[in-house]
Amino acid sequence: MSQENVPVIETPRLILRALTPDDFEAHAAMWADPVVTRYIGGVPQTREQSWIRLLRHIGMWQAMGFGFWAVTDRRTGRLLGEAGFHDLKRAVVPSIEGTMETGWGFVPDVHGQGIATEAVSAVLAWGDESRPSLRKTCLISPENTASIRVAERHGFCEFARMTYHDAPTILFERGPSAQIEAG
Repeated sequence: MSQENVPVIETPRLILRALTPDDFEAHAAMWADPVVTRYIGGVPQTREQSWIRLLRHIGMWQAMGFGFWAVTDRRTGRLLGEAGFHDLKRAVVPSIEGTMETGWGFVPDVHGQGIATEAVSAVLAWGDESRPSLRKTCLISPENTASIRVAERHGFCEFARMTYHDAPTILFERGPSAQIEAG
């Protein structure tokens, strides 16, 4: 699937579109922010690490037919974050290989405004329609209560606790018929 074939998804406040190299500066700034990385690795990312992350997101669409979207403000076009799916072949037990691992991350000034809920709703609707038989999973730090609420609101249920990269981690899963809670 080429980048031109990555679906564009529109919601009341957002446009989700393919990430491109033109997103790099905003993407790198977001991932260099300690508030963004506090529960995702715990360390701000370097420009090099952000570039590799961006290329991984772009390439996931080519390899898997799914991936992450740039989440942008419908009015301004500003990059607010990213949301989508990947399969990173993580060395975790129990294994989540072969699932659509769901993830999201947003710039701090939109935290608490329902942007994550709106974006995750949109990507899960796409994932359920395009890959209805694939299980959706996610990994979340037990301290990241905001993301846990987003996951649970979208029908994810805890199925395991483990240590990943020396940090406590909760694994969540969601069946294809999960209902999304309102607000």
